[in-house]
Amino acid sequence: MECFHITTIDGPSASGKSTVARRVAQDMGYIYVDSGALYRVITWKALEMCVDINDAGALSQFVENIKADFFVKCEAVCCRIDGVVPGNEIRSQHVNEAVSQMAVLPVVREKVVGWLRSMTKFGNLVVEGRDIGTVVFPAAENKFYLDADLKVRAKRRHAELHDMVLDRDDGSEQCSNLKLVDVEGSLERRDTIDATRQNAPLKVAQGAVIVDTTEMTIEDAARFIVSHVMGK
Repeated sequence: MECFHITTIDGPSASGKSTVARRVAQDMGYIYVDSGALYRVITWKALEMCVDINDAGALSQFVENIKADFFVKCEAVCCRIDGVVPGNEIRSQHVNEAVSQMAVLPVVREKVVGWLRSMTKFGNLVVEGRDIGTVVFPAAENKFYLDADLKVRAKRRHAELHDMVLDRDDGSEQCSNLKLVDVEGSLERRDTIDATRQNAPLKVAQGAVIVDTTEMTIEDAARFIVSHVMGK
């Protein structure tokens, strides 16, 4: 029987979990998994194929037929959909506006959870998301929940969107012109959706260590998590 170790890092948008998780994986020699990217990939593909995401039947058929395979590149799990490896287009404003709606759908969450659980074949993982410690890997030996003040998270996300370099036709202008107050409002709405959805709501997993990153650097947060894991 294969033996692998999993560290889960959950938290709301812009809490720093993606960057911290990648650094933790690097420092521990684990493979990094961004679960949020999988929801974005499905959303991007659905939009590209003009699937009506309000049509339950059409969406279920689309999700059932989507073909994905996974591989490790630069110590992170990457996704290939129907032979294509999507890039920055999954971070476009077009996808940003639709991914919250897609991510709450049971058929989509079931697909992504199955994908995530299959990734243990790659070995030791650091997986970040919103329900990793509660639903995907509830038996993980190391679970963390990253959080930060809403205004701090908004500043982080605004800077991230401003710095994005995307093609002109995929929403880069909208991203660069977004006001901080709009980003804060978007995050607040996403927090509400994540916390109140019926299927796998965002919450602190049982046994998880809460890490407030409001006044922490990426290095501080990563060092704390690595020390906690290695100190067990």
